[in-house]
Amino acid sequence: MVGAPHIAPLRALARKIATERNASVPDPDPLDGGVAARLLLLLETPGPSIGRTGFVSRDNATGTAANLFRFLAEAGIARGDTLIWNAIPWVIHAPGALNRAPRRGEAAAAASYFAPLLALLPRLAVVVPAGRFAAGAVAPLAELRPDLPVIPVPHPSPTYVCTAPSVRERILAGLREAAARLAERG
Repeated sequence: MVGAPHIAPLRALARKIATERNASVPDPDPLDGGVAARLLLLLETPGPSIGRTGFVSRDNATGTAANLFRFLAEAGIARGDTLIWNAIPWVIHAPGALNRAPRRGEAAAAASYFAPLLALLPRLAVVVPAGRFAAGAVAPLAELRPDLPVIPVPHPSPTYVCTAPSVRERILAGLREAAARLAERG
């Protein structure tokens, strides 16, 4: 499925970024909507576990992916409507190391890839940045597409979700608002 027409343009963009940044860039999950996605779920950076699958996916064997799987289902968002991508799409941590906080220069470099990404998503109706760092993408995205609703939510990592019951509710509220936007646009 990785060569499927709905994924191929996104994989080509990922390969371009990987070449330009000289770093690994995971592929989008072919079980998701790909270029037909109406909701872009923007995470922060690829984590260390990405090396096992090579995909940005709600099916990865991590707590964050499991939470995403559950929250998206609870919000009633169809898998075919989604694309999961990272605000910084390339791996920034050293091989074998834990993930680290992104640097300002990395964020600025990553913002230059939003225009080609958005160009591949003609049906895009809403963006959901997950986490404080991903929410920093709001301004560059608004500059490119001022008409595009952006609904920030807390990061779905188990560490953060477990800090307070309100975190789970804020994530679900944001995803339900995104689902309502999708329903409005049919």
